[in-house]
Amino acid sequence: MTSRLQPDVEAPAEVRELARLRSDARRARDWQTADALRAQIEAAGWKVIDHGTEASLHAAHPGNIDEGGTVRYGSSASVPARFDEAATALATIVLIATQWPDDLARALRALAAHAPAGTQVVVVADDPSAEQEAALGDPSGPAFVPVGGLSPEVIRTSAPLGHGAATNIGLRRAAADVAILLDTSVEPSGDVVTPLVEALEDPGVAVAGAWGIVSDDLRHFHDAPAGDVDAIEGYCLAFRRRDYAARGPLDEHFRFYRNMDIWWSLVLRDEGEGLPPRRALAIDALPLARHEHRGYVSLPEAERERLSRRNFYLVINRFGRRRDLLVRPGTVTHHRPGP
Repeated sequence: MTSRLQPDVEAPAEVRELARLRSDARRARDWQTADALRAQIEAAGWKVIDHGTEASLHAAHPGNIDEGGTVRYGSSASVPARFDEAATALATIVLIATQWPDDLARALRALAAHAPAGTQVVVVADDPSAEQEAALGDPSGPAFVPVGGLSPEVIRTSAPLGHGAATNIGLRRAAADVAILLDTSVEPSGDVVTPLVEALEDPGVAVAGAWGIVSDDLRHFHDAPAGDVDAIEGYCLAFRRRDYAARGPLDEHFRFYRNMDIWWSLVLRDEGEGLPPRRALAIDALPLARHEHRGYVSLPEAERERLSRRNFYLVINRFGRRRDLLVRPGTVTHHRPGP
């Protein structure tokens, strides 16, 4: 017998399909599969409510707002995705704008000066401050200066959705086979795109970037030199669009940025227990300068530690026993430093 499902009419097709599969799994008493599907539904910004053998979907996020033709999105899942489109760019760089417009402007100016032709930039304005919104709306500002011959695409949210959701939004708009997450605290002084694209030409490399970390127990992480590492720090982190489509979305419980990079690096590398994981590659001497991370230093120490710890539980819950993912377990003893 096929299970009956009463989905919210606004739920995207992929979320409705996850809910249908979960309902079927519950009827078959496959609770492990049902729980895993629920997690995927919730990560996409929806909640499922069971009614006996039936279920319904309800948005766990604000709605979209149309302001004179400009849509402010209430969820990542409501942003049109380009996964099925042929690549039209060399690489897609995703920047998250919340506050601190000078930081975003610095990153955009550097990309305009150094990114190679065909580089796409997507700026996600996650409920930005008034100052950040004004800067994004200034036609003479850096958000309107072409990068790699392409004008940055700005996507706005209708409420603060958090770092994970904002990143998902940017990645849904990726028009290239390679996606690069770049923090606005980072300033390129040369071409960082080409080395990252070239690194991902190796099918054994799942994720590449400027700064890598390693661990001996998946509880404590330490800065590592260039080469094979356990995870790539999110200040500059590159991977394939098709891997994101297959293994994503990013868990939107990551409202704060810290430790999401560890979780996502491991997701990308994981081929399943008993199979060799793919590689995380830290590339030496990428032309990047790191500035003060204001999203970190602006918070009281106790608050940023609380948020970091909460995020780290998401890493432990999924990968806490997966020491097979570590490149050299049993050799690292230092805690991951801030920020």
